[in-house]
Amino acid sequence: MIVMPSAVTMLAAVFHGDKRITIEECPIPVPAKGEALVRILRTALCGSDFKLWHKGAEYIAGHEIFGRVEHPGHAMDGKRCAVYIPLHCGECESCRAGDTQMCLNVSSLIGWNRDGGYCEYVAVPDNCLLPVPDDIEDDLGPLLLDTIGTSAHAVREARRLVPAETNPDVLVTGAGPVGLGVILALKAFGFTNIFVSDPNEERLAIATDFGAIAHPVGSRDKRFALIVECSGAHAARNLAIEIILPKGAIVLVGENAAPWTITEDKVFRRKDFMMLRTFYFPKRDFAENLEILRANKKKYARLVDERFNLDALPEEFARFARGHLIKPVLAFEEAR
Repeated sequence: MIVMPSAVTMLAAVFHGDKRITIEECPIPVPAKGEALVRILRTALCGSDFKLWHKGAEYIAGHEIFGRVEHPGHAMDGKRCAVYIPLHCGECESCRAGDTQMCLNVSSLIGWNRDGGYCEYVAVPDNCLLPVPDDIEDDLGPLLLDTIGTSAHAVREARRLVPAETNPDVLVTGAGPVGLGVILALKAFGFTNIFVSDPNEERLAIATDFGAIAHPVGSRDKRFALIVECSGAHAARNLAIEIILPKGAIVLVGENAAPWTITEDKVFRRKDFMMLRTFYFPKRDFAENLEILRANKKKYARLVDERFNLDALPEEFARFARGHLIKPVLAFEEAR
């Protein structure tokens, strides 16, 4: 017999819109067949949740989730896991090819189209549980998702177009968590001439400590063989089209819900270049991403600059939105 938590309710953050978050009581989720109940240990804040902060959320937000399966009788009971957010069937052409983040049959994301991790418990499909070894600290667990997973996937795709062996000049625009993750991934995959632009001096300082060269925001003085755009700013995207070298590649990682119009002028028309959009990461990358984390633990730990409980989420999310924090984490238990 499966025995679930004795309590029937939990606390969760409700995003009402207009920058208002409240902490409210709601039912603990009941996992469906093929799902497990996960007690959340950490959920990292992400800038893509700003749109929910402004407009409100239908479901519990939070998609960089790390926790422990608390589901007696389940094969994974007691295991610490990162939560892979794209639901996927495992059977379609994309899933069979290993591209689990682009399932053709299911288009649903945990924390967006179903309840996520700004709460105490979450129900997770079995194939979205990614076991995390004991040598990875709790605070670093969520970084295996967006900060490392999304960033490393973008670099893996980029190096197919612009190999590190060609010793290219690379520009990373935006030194937020993903941009900093891209810098570390570029280093891990053998890129050496890495430049970075960001108006935030504190983030720029971390990027340069990670081995990148500061480059003025908006500068047209240098061209690059590879540009990894992590800010989501339309101005940065337009500039990338202008300063990408012929035969170069622009990789779009940053998100922006506002429409982006490309002006098909001579700058756009009169050179061959490649533009690639990447999304999240396939599960097959996870083992290699663990090794990237292990090799750079101290650097990734610098990004986790605040840990707080659920009651403090409204205030801490506002601080995060003001750019005062890099990768704060909602924490439900003491760090390992």
